[in-house]
Order: sequence, then structure tokens, then C-alpha cells
Amino acid sequence: MITGKNYIGNRLSGNGTKTYKTFNPSLHIENENEFIEASTEEINEAVFLASDAYIGYNQKSGKEKAAFLTAIADGILALGDILIQTYCSESGLPEGRAKGERGRTIGQLKAFAALLEEGSWVDATIDTAIPDRAPAPKPDLRKMSVPLGPVVVFGASNFPLAFSTAGGDTAAALAAGCPVIVKSHPMHAGTGELVASAIIKAAEATEMPNGVFSNLNSSGIEVGVQLVKHPQVKAVGFTGSIRGGRALFDLAAQRDEPIPVFAEMGSINPVIILPEALENRNFELAQTYAGSITVGSGQFCTNPGLLLGIKSAALSSFVTLLSEEIVKIEPSCMLHPNIIEAYEKNKQTAINQPGLVVAAEYGAEVSVNHARQAVVTVEGKTFLENTKLHHEVFGPFSMIVQCENAAQLQEIITNLEGQLTGTIISDNNEIAKYLNVIAALQNRVGRIIFNGVPTGVEVCPSMQHGGPYPASTDSRFTAVGVQSIKRWVRPFSFQDWPDQLLPNELKNANPLRILRFVNGNQNSDSI
Repeated sequence: MITGKNYIGNRLSGNGTKTYKTFNPSLHIENENEFIEASTEEINEAVFLASDAYIGYNQKSGKEKAAFLTAIADGILALGDILIQTYCSESGLPEGRAKGERGRTIGQLKAFAALLEEGSWVDATIDTAIPDRAPAPKPDLRKMSVPLGPVVVFGASNFPLAFSTAGGDTAAALAAGCPVIVKSHPMHAGTGELVASAIIKAAEATEMPNGVFSNLNSSGIEVGVQLVKHPQVKAVGFTGSIRGGRALFDLAAQRDEPIPVFAEMGSINPVIILPEALENRNFELAQTYAGSITVGSGQFCTNPGLLLGIKSAALSSFVTLLSEEIVKIEPSCMLHPNIIEAYEKNKQTAINQPGLVVAAEYGAEVSVNHARQAVVTVEGKTFLENTKLHHEVFGPFSMIVQCENAAQLQEIITNLEGQLTGTIISDNNEIAKYLNVIAALQNRVGRIIFNGVPTGVEVCPSMQHGGPYPASTDSRFTAVGVQSIKRWVRPFSFQDWPDQLLPNELKNANPLRILRFVNGNQNSDSI
């Protein structure tokens, strides 16, 4: 049942005076449930509970935390149809997408549980003492990863499950040993409360300390600002716009004790289509990219917003074919009237730039809050000179840049802002002629795709979902996969510490049988 209240630890609370409702973009009506925005007192209580829980939570073993994450996954599945129905009514996304995202969310939680069960993720490193070393004795040093402390996670508008209440940031932070306070996204507050209820039940069933998780409602920015500025908060996770992520980053940097903000933000995900591929696979590529540009109404952070090719008859043909294919696709509903309003505004801003030509735009009547997809073209020189054309248009929109030659193509790539992905479309060994272009692209992105599409992010240890700014605020980390746990920990060393007082991960006997680096060698042996 949705109450509209906040979870302050395991207690439902609704002391605030500000209320709001979510919106059904498919029906273009407000949803029935009313939500109460968290008050300052509730925010402070949630943070202090999390700070207290941090101590007890870190006395739990990896296996106990794994049981907690598994119980969350089971609890989300047990919510059944009410979760799917609420998700759809608050997002306008179809049932198949809701169920797929639920599966991904559950899979992420179970992947982190398996990581904790095995235990080697802490990167235990041991250098034993050499007391008779000359000219000075060598101390015994033992290092491992330890959690940062309470983490604030901001729910994402475009992923009500996988990047929100129990999504990747929350799962990674809880796995790392950090209590989590979620600032629920106002567009899917009901979905958030349902998932939060499953987390709280799991925490109680597995005897986790009260305050290990809280869920706070917020209709605007005020709750988020208070959370980021709170001195007991030690890190922030965010998925959203460049403007929002940068604002949080700046707030965190201005604190007396600055804290890290791991924000995954905007990206136009450049796609380079090489000449031979255009000659040989024009129609196939046009069909493939018409689908990739419009899937999910273009509301993925990996949407291919920029296509680059070298001028030729084949490129001109590709523009024509893509234009024909993209208008055959029925427009789909965007997440919220505010989002489609921003899409139409940003699309028009791009179209109004000098030198830009509209190649195709869906022209038939559309249902309310459904986005008209568009493809535009521009000369390489114009693109280089006008950085407004480099900005993301969040939605089913893509720009084709027609470059004069490979040198201009490389120059354009070099001058792009940081991106999540880059894609190379190549036939045979054609790519070998463009090694400088590939090198330039590698310097601008977190992941390079060969002969594919950027949409679709596999959740696995080798995935890198992050890139140079502004794709993310720290390109050394990923926001997807079990390696994302590294964001929420710091290295910590014990020097000459009594063995019986060391964490199990660092004891001589290695009771957890994890892999460790001992005097430069990796093994799971005792010392």
C-alpha cells in the first residue's frame, strides 16, 4: 500500500506541510496518491540514524550483508503487479519495460550479494614486517577497502527501478557497507515507496540496524540540497542532467568537509560510420539506427545523438534512408510533460542554429506527451564553430555531421566534451586506416563499441558506464556492474596491528579464504 509518507529508517513519517502528486503521462492526468515532502526535522533524523547505523552495519559480515541484498531482491519481486502498475502509471513506459527493469534491478542486487559472499572485492594487501632489515626495520602493513559512511542516492527520472530506490547506486553502497538515504524522484514517488517498503522489510528480516536505509520524498530541490550539505553525509550518487549533477558537485565541494559526488550526466554518444560500411550496409545501418534513436523515446543516457561520416554519395544516401526509416516508427510517450516540453524546446533551439538542416521530423498527429522524433544534418565546419550543437537533446533526436575528410572528423572528435560511449561502424579492415580517429575517440569516452549501437548497457564486471566530464564527475569509476562498489569505499591501512584485532580479511589465518596480495603474490593462503 502506498501511504505517501517518508521512511525514516523503519518508521513511516509525514510531518511535512508540502504535498504533491505524481503524473500519468499516458493518460495526461495526476495520479491519485498524495506524497508528503520530508521536513528538515525528518531529514536530520534520517541522516543521524544512518550515521548511527554505520557502526553496527559494519560489524555485519559479508555473508550477512549478502543475505540483506538477496532479501531486498526477493521483496521487490514479491511486490508483484502493484509495482508494475505503479511504475507504468508514473512513467508512461510500457509493461514490458517495467518487467525488464525489475529483472535488471533484482539481478544487480544478487550480483552484489555474490560479490560479498566471495569477499575478495576488498583488495586486501599485506606486506609483512622485516624487523631486522637494515638500515631501518620494515613495519607490518595491511590494507583493505572500507566504507565511506552514509550515502545519499538521488533517484533517476528515466529508470524508476534500475537507477533509483534499490538501483545500482543503492545496491553498490549497501554492499560496500554504507547506509543509504534515497532522495526519491518526484516523478515516481509511488514506485519509490513500494521499493522502499521491500528494503525496510528485508532490513528487519535480516536484523540490519535501523537507519541502514531511509527514503525521503521531495517535489523540488530543497530536500536534496539539505542532504548534500549535511555534515554526516559522506558521499552522493546521482543520475540525471549536467545542470543537476554539477549543482550537487559544487554544493559538495563548498562544504567544510568536501565529499565526492559520483554523478552520471549528459552524453551524445558519437557514432562514427566509416565510408566502406556506408557503401556496403547503408539500408541496414539506417534501419538499425532509426530504432536505436527512438527506443524508449530516446530517454536513455546512451542514446546515439551524434552520427559522423565523411562526405560521399553513400553518406547522402544514408541521410535519406535514415530519414525515411525514422518517420515510419510510431512515437512513444515520454516520462512527464516537463520532459517533453524540455525536449521540444531543446530540439527547436538546435534546429534554429545557422547551417542546420532538418532531414526528417515525424509530422503526423501524436498522442499527448508523445515525442516527434527528428534527424538533422550539419556541415563539419559549422559543427566545430558552434558548440551549442554539441549539447544533448534528451529524447528521440540525432544530428548527422558531414565531415570534409578524416582530418576534420578527428578534429571534431578531439573537441567533443566527455561522453559515456563512442561507436565505430566499420567493414573489413577499414578501421586500420583510422587509428588516429580511434585514439581521439578513446580519449573522449568511457566505452568504445564496434559495429553495434550504444543503447543497451550490459550489467557485468567489465562494463564501464562513465566517462570524462561531463559524462560523469569522475571517469575512474563505473556506475554499472559490481565494480561500481569502488565509489563508496576508501583504502585504509593497519600498521603493526595485533592479529586478533585485525578484520578477518587481513588476519594471518585468512579465515574467509579470500584472494589477497601478500608480499607481492596473490593467493588465498594463510600466513
